Amino acid sequence: MQAGEPTLTSRQLMARAGISRATLNNYIALGILPKPEVATAQRGQRTIPRIGHFPAAAVEVVYRVNELKREGFTMAEIVKILQSGDPAEPRPVAAPAPDARPGHAESAPGNRGLRLTLDHVDQPAYMVNGRFELEWANDKAQADILGLEVKLSSDITERNIFSLFFQGGTVAEADSRDDILKLHMAIAKKRMPRTALLALDGDVDGADMDGLTRLYDEVEAETKGMGSIVRSTVNVAPRGQKPRWYDVYVSFFREGVFFVYTPAEDDKNELMSLLARRDIVIRDLLKKRRPYLTEVAVLVADLQDSMKICAELPPEEYFQLINDIWAAMEPKLRGFYATHGKHVGDGMLYYFLPQPDCSYALNAIRCAHEMQATMREISRQWRAKKNWLNELRLNIGLHEGQEWFGTYQTPTHIEFTVLGDTVNMAGRLSDFARQGSTWVSKTMLGKLSSKERQQVRYGIRRTGADGSEILVPETFSRVSNLVDLNDAKNHKFNDIAVLPVTEVLDVEPVQKKA
Repeated sequence: MQAGEPTLTSRQLMARAGISRATLNNYIALGILPKPEVATAQRGQRTIPRIGHFPAAAVEVVYRVNELKREGFTMAEIVKILQSGDPAEPRPVAAPAPDARPGHAESAPGNRGLRLTLDHVDQPAYMVNGRFELEWANDKAQADILGLEVKLSSDITERNIFSLFFQGGTVAEADSRDDILKLHMAIAKKRMPRTALLALDGDVDGADMDGLTRLYDEVEAETKGMGSIVRSTVNVAPRGQKPRWYDVYVSFFREGVFFVYTPAEDDKNELMSLLARRDIVIRDLLKKRRPYLTEVAVLVADLQDSMKICAELPPEEYFQLINDIWAAMEPKLRGFYATHGKHVGDGMLYYFLPQPDCSYALNAIRCAHEMQATMREISRQWRAKKNWLNELRLNIGLHEGQEWFGTYQTPTHIEFTVLGDTVNMAGRLSDFARQGSTWVSKTMLGKLSSKERQQVRYGIRRTGADGSEILVPETFSRVSNLVDLNDAKNHKFNDIAVLPVTEVLDVEPVQKKA
């Protein structure tokens, strides 16, 4: 293994690949998998646990072995195929059994060479975001678990999973009602504050609401996160009727939490193989997620005088500069839950969506402020490197609105996008900002609570009678009062002429939790 290469412990490898310890040892003995490397002590450490590590690619090797076994190859043949690196000739495939269940093509005897994807999961499945709002559900989930007879609202704020449970009736009447609610609540408690649950008061009847809040207070939060799988067994049949037992598997992603219900008697190997392929699962989920109407804050950032800088630098150095900027900004953006959007040129476009435990608008403002500090450091480094006089500046515009959020799919990747004027107006504010400043709309600052707004220092710079600059704090101005719109170079600001805006001057640092 190369230094820095991602690795897995034997326990992680067995969990993700769905194999036993005996199978793992057998694969190592046959040379299918390499012997694990035992970590060595680092300087300053006396002892560390002697845990063997495998390359992350070992999971793919096990998947390949499973495919070849399903196609009828013996282990001896599989070893030769893997050692040679040549593709295997397909074995003749028998016709599917007449009673094979539709939708189970991956697990039917006649299709052993296929790999399960989300398209072939005909068991109930759905994904919720951090606020436990339903982002996607297949038909089986809507019919058998949610029991919904009406079309889901396009407004995601009306799709909280707990309110849907009581609207549909299936979970509310299920024999394992309490277990289902407890499973979801334990996972939600780590992500969703009690106040967010209380906001459902208008959608859930009083007695049920009291039960949910009591459960929130009593349940122990599920602490497992990304890379883990939680399992529970529930009976979704109404009380007194023939039981319908399901194993519920829960996977955690940065984008949300994925639930899939599989009949307790079904074989789980294919499903576990799919869940281990987190990249495939989240890609399929994002492709299937319906556009929804949501509040969103938009950040647009552009490098000032980028054409001049591009002309001055050799091409490889200009690309290095842009890559340095993107690499330095990425941890800031990720830390404030930003979602990347497509922006023409070398600028940046990011979306900040509502979060369960923090303000999305304040996240965007804080992120912009930290990006400016990072940009000043990058500028200092490049002045020292190039011995030039250029000051690298990032001009940032921030605006907020209620828009449709969805994805565009290309053959190679998925792009997130927001439809509406919010993006255009944030882009215009980025054009309006100069000298590495950040400008925000009054609408967006209005989304902050009084306490949150006290953490932001903002205002308008005015020109005094003697020509001196005067800062008027905590004020706004229409764009038309700040620039001459009759000047041809300012015509592009006509569409934000009456928008009240202000300049962000400083933001209090995030208070770290004790």
